[in-house]
Amino acid sequence: MHKIQIKFRNWVLLFATLCVVSAGFLLTSCEGEEEEDTKVVLYSFGPMPIARGAELKFIGANLDKVTAVVLPNDITITAFTKKESGLLTLTVPQEAMPGYVVLKTPDGNITTKTPIGYSEPISIAGFTPATVKAGDELTITGDYLNLVGEVILTDRVTVAMDDFTSHSRTEIKLIVPAEAQTGKIAVSNAEEEPIIVYSATDLTVALPAFTSVTPNPVKAGTNLTIAGTNLDLVLSVGLGGGKVIDAADFVSHSATEIVLQVPDDTKDGKVVMLPASGVEVTTADDLVMVIPTVSVTPVTLKNGQDITVTGTNLDLIDHVIFGGDKQGTIKDGGTATEILVTVPNDAVDGMVTFVTKADKEVTGPNLTMIVPAFSSFSPTSARANTNITISGTDLDLVTRVIFTGDIEGTIGARTATSLTVTVPVGAKTGKITIVTMNGTEVVSAIDFTLLANLPTFDSYSEFRGEPGKILTINGTNLLLVKELIFPGNVPATAYGVKTDTRIEVYVPMDVTRGYGTIRLITYEGEEGIFPEIFFGATDPIVDPSLMINNFEVGADGHDLSWDNWGGAVELGNDPAIAISGNYMHGVLSALNGWTWIWGCNHDQMPKPSVTKADHYLKMDVNITRPFAAGTGSFVMKLAGTDIDIGHLGIENPDGSWSTPGWITVTFDLATYSALPDVIPSSGDWGMTLWTGVDMDLTGLYVDNIRFEHK
Repeated sequence: MHKIQIKFRNWVLLFATLCVVSAGFLLTSCEGEEEEDTKVVLYSFGPMPIARGAELKFIGANLDKVTAVVLPNDITITAFTKKESGLLTLTVPQEAMPGYVVLKTPDGNITTKTPIGYSEPISIAGFTPATVKAGDELTITGDYLNLVGEVILTDRVTVAMDDFTSHSRTEIKLIVPAEAQTGKIAVSNAEEEPIIVYSATDLTVALPAFTSVTPNPVKAGTNLTIAGTNLDLVLSVGLGGGKVIDAADFVSHSATEIVLQVPDDTKDGKVVMLPASGVEVTTADDLVMVIPTVSVTPVTLKNGQDITVTGTNLDLIDHVIFGGDKQGTIKDGGTATEILVTVPNDAVDGMVTFVTKADKEVTGPNLTMIVPAFSSFSPTSARANTNITISGTDLDLVTRVIFTGDIEGTIGARTATSLTVTVPVGAKTGKITIVTMNGTEVVSAIDFTLLANLPTFDSYSEFRGEPGKILTINGTNLLLVKELIFPGNVPATAYGVKTDTRIEVYVPMDVTRGYGTIRLITYEGEEGIFPEIFFGATDPIVDPSLMINNFEVGADGHDLSWDNWGGAVELGNDPAIAISGNYMHGVLSALNGWTWIWGCNHDQMPKPSVTKADHYLKMDVNITRPFAAGTGSFVMKLAGTDIDIGHLGIENPDGSWSTPGWITVTFDLATYSALPDVIPSSGDWGMTLWTGVDMDLTGLYVDNIRFEHK
């Protein structure tokens, strides 16, 4: 027997001092006056608490006259182990109970004023059976088990006294809970500070066990049979891929067999049984999922065509991947032995792969996509907005027809052998390219000749088209031009000088900003396109009170004489470059790393009541020496909050960044989540830059950094 803790409640210390009553009057042993020497006097008794079977001592005077001692409940003792005038001893019987003790004397009874109490050591002698399963009856034997308020089974599973099937001093019977696990058992008096006694040996709680799992491999969607013992204890079964099937969903369930349906998306993995105890029982080997076998015809085909897939277990296939990582469409009506799959329009040559719902892959053959043949077109020369006919094979695959000049024609009637295409405005003499669904390009063997009575372009006199200002176009036969259409489909309404070699046209105010082309229409109705040019300029300063920094030396003090923290820029005021007095000019030719471009923490900024929802951030920028591709990104600091504003300028085809002179760059503050709703007055203001490669700042000019109301 193994005991870990024994406590006693409400008992006095060893040899408690007592007051006793004899024959109806108070004795001097406690608080009365001294009586005659012949009277029986009790001073004390003990020890207390006392174990049953131990020796109980009474100390007093004339105790040899005691005829009997009566213990609760009416247990009379006349046989003493020692009987002397000052000492009386007896053995406490096992059936003794707590309560007051009475000493019988010739002169009357003496009753203790303090009750006798017992040390009652709860003990476990053993338990049967040694191996149980949930629902079995367990018998625990020992002593003082009548004091037990609960039985504790591994792991922290408690059976309360009210749930015992029987309960006595020497025996407890109970039903083993489903949650019980193998381990020590314990009994407790269930007090706030409990006495807990553990068994010396483990109770073995039977678990479910596998004898077989069939079939293996198994097909998703079919039944799996688990044979074994104690399977009635199983609450759920886990399969690969995190699939859990609860007992309520089993096809059938008994102590020796579980039948369940394997979910479609089950993956390879262990089979795990989980009983109420929470102790998982796992198979040694993985359960393997069946995979399809496939055969594909044809292997050379068109985009959009169906392929026939034959084999086994094809109903397991969830999706099909073609070359270019493009997913095909499995048509309805398939079976386990045959399915039809539509090849994606954008699939390219490559291996076809079949993927099951369990993410298992089965590879098929390499498929070759048919390419159209471009045999001829007629007529071989035509004007814009007229039709030509392209002849060949598999032309139903064509989605685009591109003329020289990178201008796309409009496809009209089509068959597998012919296409009707409208020659686009802006097309040039040269090859015609047809583009298929999957992006494959086929180029004509001969040139198409554009018939046109159009002016020729030589140059623009200005480097950009500024809204509201004249743009000069130089060329020949310009008197053929009837109308000019600007980006945004905005027609010109005002002209200056117009000759055969020169047209001065006022750029419309509502032209679309950025790079674009000008479309021309002749008096004969022919159309052409003048080359690309940048449209835009700097925006006016609407509200000077919202200026952050214009780099002017003045009352506000926001110039680079004391705001240039990084030394990367300087003030400039070259009239040939400036747009309004001073500007900020980069001076570092090979910056690599981090630097301040401009910084400030003056009290004069920001302007009051600037909210990100209602304001733009604007700055005028001129980048005369392009920033190379891959160089760094600028960051604005607005009262201590960083917002990434990118490379500034306009990205060129080669990836570099520049501007066609001064332009206004606009940032919508509402798009920056890091900014507070109202821009505060504290914190650093300025602009920083980080680059991981050498970056030439000597072509950077910035002016008029400001807020503006939307």
